Amino acid sequence: MKRLTLVPLALLLAACGTPQSVQEAPRTSLTWAIETQPITLNPQQWSQNKVRLLVFNQFDALLSRGADGSFQPWLATSWEVSGDGLTYTLHLRDDVTFHDGTRFDAAAVKANLDQFSKPGYNPAVSSIQLRAFDRAEVVSPTTVKITLTEPDALFLDFLASPYAGQVSPKSLREAKDLKFGGPDLVGTGPFVLDRYVQGQEIRYRRNPAYDWPPAGAAHQGPAHLSEITYRFLPEAAVRVGALTSGQVQVIEGVPATEVALIKKDPDLALRTSLNSGTAFSYYFNTSHAPFDDQRVREAFREAVDVDAVLRAVYQGTATRAWSIVGSRSPFYDASLERAYGGDAAKANALLDAAGWTRRDAEGYRVKDGRRLTVRTVAAAPFVRDRRDILAQAIQAQVKQSAGIDFQVRIVDQGTAQQAVEDDAYEIFENSRGDSDVGAALNLILPRDAAINRTRHADPRVDRWLAAASATSDEDERKGLYAKVQRAAVLEKAIVFPLYVPADQVAAHKSVQGLGFDPASGTPAGAYDVRIGT
Repeated sequence: MKRLTLVPLALLLAACGTPQSVQEAPRTSLTWAIETQPITLNPQQWSQNKVRLLVFNQFDALLSRGADGSFQPWLATSWEVSGDGLTYTLHLRDDVTFHDGTRFDAAAVKANLDQFSKPGYNPAVSSIQLRAFDRAEVVSPTTVKITLTEPDALFLDFLASPYAGQVSPKSLREAKDLKFGGPDLVGTGPFVLDRYVQGQEIRYRRNPAYDWPPAGAAHQGPAHLSEITYRFLPEAAVRVGALTSGQVQVIEGVPATEVALIKKDPDLALRTSLNSGTAFSYYFNTSHAPFDDQRVREAFREAVDVDAVLRAVYQGTATRAWSIVGSRSPFYDASLERAYGGDAAKANALLDAAGWTRRDAEGYRVKDGRRLTVRTVAAAPFVRDRRDILAQAIQAQVKQSAGIDFQVRIVDQGTAQQAVEDDAYEIFENSRGDSDVGAALNLILPRDAAINRTRHADPRVDRWLAAASATSDEDERKGLYAKVQRAAVLEKAIVFPLYVPADQVAAHKSVQGLGFDPASGTPAGAYDVRIGT
């Protein structure tokens, strides 16, 4: 990763001063505390849902999504799709420049698409969102023709996603650390990345030339704010304290324990939105014991009273999940609700039937001299929403109700990846923020999917997902995805859905224009944000 001079957090917070000094600061400057530090600033490498709000400050996509889910213009003013679904012709704006002064045009779009074809650049995207991509051709400076090898219902969603954030071809060639990004990887967005201090903050300054917001933006021209600083404050109590003391004006990731405090403060406002994509779920690794036995997979789910756990951890602020697909998605299958889970007697009967009949001195079940142990190894950069506390609550429940030894480790990203490669885990934690859940399902469930951590193969699921990607008929896709959900959740029990992720934003009431991305449900970028009275 990029070597940068680190500034102690205490000094940065002290620099904010007292609430009075914040009020005396320029009215176009804003400080926002966020829960998750980005592991990359390259939009085409994006993987953390909570980092979307940063990406669209600096980079623009080709299309945008409206509140009704429709695709709308952005850097592409219009587009046509051929009758056979194989050719997309995009007509581009002719007045856009990258932050490095180079022109945005069809050649830039082609360079960005071709970048994904380079070995190792982003294999997950190239295998799913761009699996059918064949070539991009420059027809004119403002027209690009994209040819697919087969129809792909997910392609327009890709064009509206952070992955389609347009990067200057010059910086694609010359960036010192392309995978991570940083100030030398530039886009066309309303803000320019001005400063990044690892572990501390990221600061953007206004792009004075910006005049090409997406359709549906609240205003035209440059952003209202002249500067915005995001502070990385992973501790929830520290974020809330920074807000209430006036050191920052906005925070995201408001913990359930602090919601009442925020709501009763007359100077603060709280907003929340469910995320799109998949629910936060535990994925059972079926490649080895004990979850190679479906009875044990079902028993683990039955041993957990999810509603009770969520109440304890989130105090009524979390939405229970019943499917791998989040309830905000138009493809959610509501028939799964209350179809399983929370029956301790059933959990114990299943484990008895599976041969886990004996208990050791600590009360854990054993079989053939081995304890019934399941491990989760979660990467710290992806732990949000008190998921560590949630895991501890589940850990206590499965021990008490069924004698299962659930071991929880929060580690660095490299260690977590090594555990995956070594097959040294039984539960994989994940939620995906893809605006079209089809992209997430294709990443997780097929036999050779990029993040198939269940190591389970179901040829039916592969066929259904392929068929759903090949049609633009929404009703047909919904029916196919319903089959996928029932197979993964009920028939094979490889997924244990827990809750639907949501984002919470709290801010001083003087901050106006805050909102959520209509496609993802995550906090929107700062383009429309302003400080008013």
